[in-house]
Amino acid sequence: MIKIKSPREIELMREAGRVTALIHERMVDEVKVGVTLDSLQYIVKEVVEANDSTASFYKLYDFPGYGCFSLNEEVIHGIPDKRSLKDGDILSVDVGANYKGYHGDSAWTYAVGNISDEAKELLFHTKASLFKGLEQVKPGNRIGDIGYAIQSYLLEHGYDVPRDYTGHGVGSSLHEDPYVPNYGQKGTGVKLREGMTLAIEPMAYKLGAKLEVLDDDWTVVTENKTLSAHFEHTILVTKDGYEILTMNNKEDHTSNE
Repeated sequence: MIKIKSPREIELMREAGRVTALIHERMVDEVKVGVTLDSLQYIVKEVVEANDSTASFYKLYDFPGYGCFSLNEEVIHGIPDKRSLKDGDILSVDVGANYKGYHGDSAWTYAVGNISDEAKELLFHTKASLFKGLEQVKPGNRIGDIGYAIQSYLLEHGYDVPRDYTGHGVGSSLHEDPYVPNYGQKGTGVKLREGMTLAIEPMAYKLGAKLEVLDDDWTVVTENKTLSAHFEHTILVTKDGYEILTMNNKEDHTSNE
């Protein structure tokens, strides 16, 4: 069932989104050569607890970390461990904050030190695809319009998106209806309505890559170890467009174009 949020719920979502964004503001400064993934996950715990919240991902479906930390060819659901970041790595950080029973959800992919031109292009276009999708968010448009905009942009630049992992509604549950695929056809799917809150989250990698799940039953990787990136915002559908609830003031939130 798709939930239209009340004014009270929207205010709680705004605060959950604000706390989620604070995590990423810390990550901008903390993601660097030599830092361990495990130390980064405890920053998530520190930030949420300092803001009267909890980490949305911790123990959700028995996930063991305070956030998902997906390194290089890891697409999503990377488990934080003792690995240290190296010059040239890219790291996708997917986190959420639960504030008084309502969730924010946001992912960002960070460059570690000096990254390759290939990695720069991947980050540039994956981030741009997020904003291409957001341009389609307004009452009366449909979920398929978002997915079509994301997929067509990425295909044009030589990238593909997973079919089994999508965006979603978000609210009093981290994952609510509707699914928001990063592919689709214009004019299809659920119609957008004012008061809906959605997590829109393109993940991208080079065309032709196949995915597999590691033995930990969580981490999704590209089989050929091609790099993958992930960008996500939680948004509110407004009367004439959208409001980003997870705005991180330390990042450039333009579409790159």
